Amino acid sequence: MSAARRCSPPRALAGLFVWHLKNTGVRRIPCQFVHLCRVANDRLITFQYFNFLKRMYVTQYNNDLSQRAKPKSDSVASPFRELQQLDPEKKIIHKIRPVSPVLRPLSETSSSNGLREMKSAAETEDSVTPVRAESKDRQWKEMKLRLDDLPGILARLSKIKLTALVVSTASAGFAMAPVPFDLSCFLLASLGTGLASCAANSINQFFEVPFDSNMNRTKNRPLVRGQISPLLAVCFAASCGVPGIALLTLGVNPLTGALGAFNIFLYTCCYTPMKRMSIANTWVGAVVGAIPPVMGWTAATGSLDAGALLLGGILYSWQFPHFNALSWGLREDYSRGGYCMMSVTHPGLCRRVALRHCLALIGLSTAAPVLDITTWTFPIISLPINLYISYLGFRFYRDADRSSSRKLFFCSLWHLPMLLLVMFTCKKSFLEKEEKGDLLGGNHGRAMEIRLP
Repeated sequence: MSAARRCSPPRALAGLFVWHLKNTGVRRIPCQFVHLCRVANDRLITFQYFNFLKRMYVTQYNNDLSQRAKPKSDSVASPFRELQQLDPEKKIIHKIRPVSPVLRPLSETSSSNGLREMKSAAETEDSVTPVRAESKDRQWKEMKLRLDDLPGILARLSKIKLTALVVSTASAGFAMAPVPFDLSCFLLASLGTGLASCAANSINQFFEVPFDSNMNRTKNRPLVRGQISPLLAVCFAASCGVPGIALLTLGVNPLTGALGAFNIFLYTCCYTPMKRMSIANTWVGAVVGAIPPVMGWTAATGSLDAGALLLGGILYSWQFPHFNALSWGLREDYSRGGYCMMSVTHPGLCRRVALRHCLALIGLSTAAPVLDITTWTFPIISLPINLYISYLGFRFYRDADRSSSRKLFFCSLWHLPMLLLVMFTCKKSFLEKEEKGDLLGGNHGRAMEIRLP
């Protein structure tokens, strides 16, 4: 009994262990088997993985691999030779190297190695040749100036579109003057104003070459691209500026010539350097744009009257919605070029100033009949277009986006010529003013006659 009692606890423990294995092991055998299969699949290399490694090896060591085949006899005509005979221009060359024997003589191995080195050197030289050619093509080349391209280059140097706008505003000032129309004086004034504008624009581009090269809008200008030399640009500016001022001074009158010379100085020596110093350059540039119609008025009358100042004021106010809307879409360009513009540094002021001067155009149009320049029909007829540009100016002030600025800019392009055309049609005729002057002069003569006895 004592021995049985001594052996019973181990036997009981063994029985409990066997019973535990029967209950839990049978249930876990399928899960453990699946787990072992997954581990085996993760650790073992499958057929697809072997193919992937093979492709990677082939692509990585493609230069070291070569096709091995038995050399064919010369009697058998290869299809490649037939292709070469049929189409010599479009031929495909496949190099087939013979299988190297296991043991070669030393002389054969050295000669084969030398041939391989020569072939590899030739192949590398052939591959490097087009690269060198491309690098030579991309190198800097001196651009030769042809006489056929010179007119177009000079037109872009003088900003021919801006010059045409300047001449048109000067012509409007000449036409609005209350004097008889003189064709010769009109042609001399237009030609002199155009030459002065070409000179100012050329000098402006000469000074701004390093800054224009950073802007997308101006990087294709002639001086930036090297299509013309700086010396030739300065000579062209001098050949335009000197005759232009001489025509205005000698052919028209000294006052108009002085205004032309002052405008060149203001544009090149004040406005151009101020573009990188202060936002006040916009106001100075507006004065530059307001002087041409004043020059047209002085060319016709020889004096600075209220009408000349009114025309200058209209051009002065018109330039703010025009230029501020344009500069709003070019803020990135101006910041890259280093220009200090309101649209970059003071965007809120840029929009407020544009709206103010849109409203100022309504007041200036109303002042025209008060100053006895036009009839009262002019402010009435011009009111719709002035209200429309004011509405676009308000939208630009409120929205401050590219869409509103673009609409305001394109509106300003047709607003100015239409406003000047309406102003010209509503101009008071010279005969009415002459009759009024004769009446005043007649009464004065009668009074003198009455006083003489």
